[in-house]
Amino acid sequence: MKVLGKAAISVAILVGVFVFVPLHQLREAAGRVDPRAWVVVLAGFLAGHALGVIKWRLLVNGGRPHLRLVTAARCYAAGLFANLCLPSIVGGDAVRAVLAARETRRPEATVLGGVADRAIDTATVAFLVALGAVLARHALPLWAVRLLAVALGAGALAGTVTLVVAARTPLRRWPRRLRRPVSRGLVALRRLGRQPRLALAALGLSLVIQTGFVALNARVGASMGVVIPFGAWLFAWSLAKLSGLVPISLGGLAVRDATLAALLVPFGVPAAYGVVVSLAWQSVLIAGGLLAGGFWWLLRPRLAGGPRATLSSALSIRSAA
Repeated sequence: MKVLGKAAISVAILVGVFVFVPLHQLREAAGRVDPRAWVVVLAGFLAGHALGVIKWRLLVNGGRPHLRLVTAARCYAAGLFANLCLPSIVGGDAVRAVLAARETRRPEATVLGGVADRAIDTATVAFLVALGAVLARHALPLWAVRLLAVALGAGALAGTVTLVVAARTPLRRWPRRLRRPVSRGLVALRRLGRQPRLALAALGLSLVIQTGFVALNARVGASMGVVIPFGAWLFAWSLAKLSGLVPISLGGLAVRDATLAALLVPFGVPAAYGVVVSLAWQSVLIAGGLLAGGFWWLLRPRLAGGPRATLSSALSIRSAA
């Protein structure tokens, strides 16, 4: 029922977008997308996730499971493909953790590495939102700048208070369904705190990857004739990505698209262009996920050194992660 509810929300938002944005404007904007630019963006997307493999392996190996690079690439590719099949990106994280655990026999290390990886990426995207808002503040209404400053400050304060409370609250006082994710999150953060060089290296890679993804979206926009400051892209795309993490839709579908279109309007970008840029990125996600799935499938017999692990079996036990 949760999946059906999320699907209904995604469909409703997409219908709303097509109602409020004239179809002829969407067709005109889509016709401006340069296919060569799309291919370049797909290549950049794959390159970014190649760096993502290095970052994820770095964090997983922080727990000493000794995950090999080739194996990490296979597991990461399977998780990237699973994002297309599951209602949230967390499902893909679980799949790659399960496959890596089969190889290393260290399930907790792989899970904690994945938790740390997701936390660092989320913090990086939030930082890019703030940086973009500062760089593009002259193009935003004063009320929007003030509202964003208050929201970011409140978010930072709430996050700090939550961490302090979570660290000081005994696990037995948490609801049963929250005990495992809370404990894993705290352990992952403590492990990063004990390995500052590891945390800084992962943070640096995350900044490169996420900034690169923003640049790729800006490249799609440029192919359509959208010329706005890069700070505007940092602000709008990063905030749209954060909105897509809210668990109310299928992997952020439609929520991310509508948010990006709305955030680009103050910078003089027609809503139809923002929607098309986001949908073009969605098509890159799908194509990249399919290529990742093909990569994993072709090399899958070498996984785990024993019985052939299939993606379906990993999906069936993803709750273990």
